Amino acid sequence: MSTAVSATDIKNKLGQYLEAAMAEPIIVQKNGRPSSVVLSYKEYMRLLELEDKWWGSRALEAEKGGYLGEKESLELLKKLERRIKNAKD
Repeated sequence: MSTAVSATDIKNKLGQYLEAAMAEPIIVQKNGRPSSVVLSYKEYMRLLELEDKWWGSRALEAEKGGYLGEKESLELLKKLERRIKNAKD
């Protein structure tokens, strides 16, 4: 569960929300739309570790299946960029 607050509220009550972020992520909204997330350092480190494990598993899968060439790698990166851009919109 997360709490959503306005950017103005965060600015005015930063200490309170930093404390609250120790228990759950705080979604910061700007103009009524999600803009950022404040989370504890512990949670941030947990997410980085999870990401490292995920990329490590992907690397192992790539080693088993063979490596992509330069052209295939560039095409895959462009496809990923489009997915990320579309997810932001």
